[in-house]
Amino acid sequence: MSAISVRPLGAEDWNLYRAVRLAALSDTPEAFGSTLGREQGFTEDTWRERLARRNQFLAEDGDKACGLIGVVQVRPGVAEIVSMWVHPAARGRGVGDLLVLQALRWARDHDCPQVGLWVTEGNDRAERLYARHGFQRTGAVQAVREGEDGQEFAMVCAGGMDHQASSARPSASA
Repeated sequence: MSAISVRPLGAEDWNLYRAVRLAALSDTPEAFGSTLGREQGFTEDTWRERLARRNQFLAEDGDKACGLIGVVQVRPGVAEIVSMWVHPAARGRGVGDLLVLQALRWARDHDCPQVGLWVTEGNDRAERLYARHGFQRTGAVQAVREGEDGQEFAMVCAGGMDHQASSARPSASA
């Protein structure tokens, strides 16, 4: 087993991003606000544009993609984590922790001390992952996708990386 690394994706990585994103939508369709069918129809330009608009990070085990996370600034001082996914074969190896830490590091480096995200109801593993990094439920709930039954709840972490760096540890439950 090789070491897991995390790196940013650029517009030139659009095909790799597409493959991993479609794998995520195929693996856990209920967890995302989009659908596999919708994103399979995206053009190369759409994928490149997405990468230009957001900060997307890829986890790799050697040369094999094993996770994905995005982070966007939604307003001054506030960022949101989007598109978090870990390949089933990589779960329980700390990949989720590494991805969340990378997103929090990006937020800190871009003066966003508050970071929010949405978690699908029933995804206890994801909630535990985020809680390890200082995220707490806000009480806000919304539909995962408009017109469908699935619900998701908001979590927020305030205070930047200082808390996470001291309290977070990769865990087998990531």
